[in-house]
Amino acid sequence: MESEREELSVEEISISGLCDRDSAVQINLSKYRKAVKIYISKHHYHTALFWADKVVSLNNGDCQDIFWLAQCLFLTEQYHRAAHCIKSKNLHKVDLGCRYLAAKCHFAGKEYQEALATLDVAEVNSTGPNTRGQEPQGKSIWESSIQFLKGQIHEAMDNRGLAAVCFREALHLDVYCYEAFHSLIHHQMLLKEEEKALMESLPFEKQCCEEESKLIRLLYETQLKKYDKPSKIVFPPQLESLENNLDIKTAQAERCYYNCDYQQCFKITSLVLNKDSFHSGCLPIHISCLMELQKSNDLFYFAHKLVDLYPEKAIAWFAVGCYYLLISKTDAARRYLSKATTLDRVFGPAWLVYGHSFAVENEHDQAMAAYFKASQLMKGCHLPLLYIGLEYGLTHNIRLAERFFNQALEIAPEDPFVLHELGVVAFQSQDYVTAEKYFRDGLDKVENSSQTVLPEKWEALLNNLGHVCRKLRKYEEALEFHQQALVLNPQNPASFAAVGYVHSLMCHWAQAVEYFHKALGLQRDDTFSTTMLKNVIEHLMNEMIPCEGIPDELPIYEFPSERNLALSNSSPIIPTEQSGTGFEIEMEATD
Repeated sequence: MESEREELSVEEISISGLCDRDSAVQINLSKYRKAVKIYISKHHYHTALFWADKVVSLNNGDCQDIFWLAQCLFLTEQYHRAAHCIKSKNLHKVDLGCRYLAAKCHFAGKEYQEALATLDVAEVNSTGPNTRGQEPQGKSIWESSIQFLKGQIHEAMDNRGLAAVCFREALHLDVYCYEAFHSLIHHQMLLKEEEKALMESLPFEKQCCEEESKLIRLLYETQLKKYDKPSKIVFPPQLESLENNLDIKTAQAERCYYNCDYQQCFKITSLVLNKDSFHSGCLPIHISCLMELQKSNDLFYFAHKLVDLYPEKAIAWFAVGCYYLLISKTDAARRYLSKATTLDRVFGPAWLVYGHSFAVENEHDQAMAAYFKASQLMKGCHLPLLYIGLEYGLTHNIRLAERFFNQALEIAPEDPFVLHELGVVAFQSQDYVTAEKYFRDGLDKVENSSQTVLPEKWEALLNNLGHVCRKLRKYEEALEFHQQALVLNPQNPASFAAVGYVHSLMCHWAQAVEYFHKALGLQRDDTFSTTMLKNVIEHLMNEMIPCEGIPDELPIYEFPSERNLALSNSSPIIPTEQSGTGFEIEMEATD
């Protein structure tokens, strides 16, 4: 008897005793199907693949079993084999689930055209094993997933217009599909008005009950309105615990960032990262804040930690590139930022900072190319438009600069950087009243933020306000603004020269001499200060002679240009904001 058992072939041996050797009882495949799903849930993908393959063989290629076999192949990153498994049986033509999975495999393998062709295949029979007998809601979820995948494919192919259409359609089919909402909002595909229209059009009431509708709407709205003033989100009593949710906190930090309250933003992002060290939504905002606050040591440590843990992620190399840009090593910054854009072609903040690395060296063409790419990727963000305008201003193309500044203002009407640059354009067009209005509006926005002390970056705004007040013969106010600028940066010779010039216009010869001396003490080769000092000393020597002001025949001297393109960080917004305020207006002795 023992010898007879030893001679049994492998095919005759039952598995786990489910098949009786002495009777032709059929194997219970349901146990193995259940085992496949259990091993997938435990992340034992290769074990799940082993049993899924055997179930398909034992059941002669049932459609449902082939789907799970392809699922296991996908999870083990055998994308081409998974797609072949489905398409060789033409299951993608009869079943939505199989069609989606086959296209997903092509997408993962970067075969974008093949993925689209798979999704657009004509249905032979709409009653496949995954959709047969399902409620309409179940089928709509598959259709939503297909539309979302189409959007991902179009986005990867740089067709963001079609991608946005597909993401919208995915949300309308399934309002719970947060990934579609995230792609639209956080990839900056919509303008503010379009975001509002999207929320009003979503069929919350049709797809969920009243309480769920309120919850989903509230959660989605926390991700919007990033340009509005930061305010505490009020949750109903039963949802108060959501106030401490890290996604909600991150949305609040992003709003603080876009409203130039970098200290509060940094406080919130630090809190989030203390609880979740690598919260993916918070990382770009935190990196941008470190740049804005010029915390180079913290950024160095944070960037290296990201590279150690996530060397395959674009955000890690983005952080490294930001660090090198912050310490003025532009070549290294460009190298790492280029790597970030290679790893993630649609990562807008990396393109933005990549442009800064060229702008800081006055390489305007390369900078604008990067900014235009960022503007394509960040339609709903004003920063690329702002920087394009800055570059046009630096190349003396004032009309185009004003055009892009106005586009940025439409997106972010409260942004003080945009208001400041529009003031510069108005000043250069000799529209001093309009320039003063823009400058004062920008200063009001900065002063109304929760910052207790103005950062040094706003020195140019204060000096420019002084210049425009001087043009309008508001000498006392001009002196006040220049003195405030000196508080922010006590070592700027241009500010001392500006104060001295205003004093000379007011016939305060002694004070003018003092400030021109201070300016020359910081910058000896300042031609304007040297010439004005000589002129003022002559007036001081003759101050007993009646004088009603500067003689008409006073020569005209040009004050050296103070145009400085300031760097920003991103994003992206989350995105990034400027570290400085762009141009500082030229001062001329023509008042």
